[in-house]
Amino acid sequence: MVAIVDYGVGNLFSLKSSLLAIGADVVVTCDKDVLKSADSIILPGVGAFEDAARKLNESGLDSVIIDLAASGKLLLGICLGMQLLFEKSYEYGEHKGLGLIKGSVKPIRDVVDNELKIPHIGWNPLIFKKENPLFSKIHNGDCVYFVHSYYADNCEESVIATAEYGAELTAAVANKNVFGCQFHPEKSGNVGLLILKAFVELKENEIC
Repeated sequence: MVAIVDYGVGNLFSLKSSLLAIGADVVVTCDKDVLKSADSIILPGVGAFEDAARKLNESGLDSVIIDLAASGKLLLGICLGMQLLFEKSYEYGEHKGLGLIKGSVKPIRDVVDNELKIPHIGWNPLIFKKENPLFSKIHNGDCVYFVHSYYADNCEESVIATAEYGAELTAAVANKNVFGCQFHPEKSGNVGLLILKAFVELKENEIC
């Protein structure tokens, strides 16, 4: 079973629909016991980092996610959900993240020319940096859909793919059983479905 974390932030319907389309057994939940019993967990998110981090903290789900990740539970963060995996974000101040992946979240505007529009919205090819089971069903150069104004930085050891938008921006990360996609696989057509399928099919004992 795949559990989508419901903490009041994120487009849960499209993500659930995509998982159902690939035949996954999926539940949307904020129940800690259900999360503990799941084979894998997906942390979605749209909006502001500070608001999302606060909602996770107030619900107590932040500590649950940290503990489950430490136990080896498979975890995938999507968009803002990926950014929450990092140590901190500089989105309108400085805010603490879950600390599951080393690095920080910074404004794209700091590294791209002013003529480029922010947020970065659109389809971009993935540039693979490391072989990873999350991409076992797709190819280098396959396109995925992005909507974001911030990017993950100082995380070179965890970067498994980047995308070009005036600069080479972090597109996906992995730290053992913890994965993150800055793009939206649930909005990325067949390529996105294949990424979700690869994640769902992962087993804890296959990740080293």
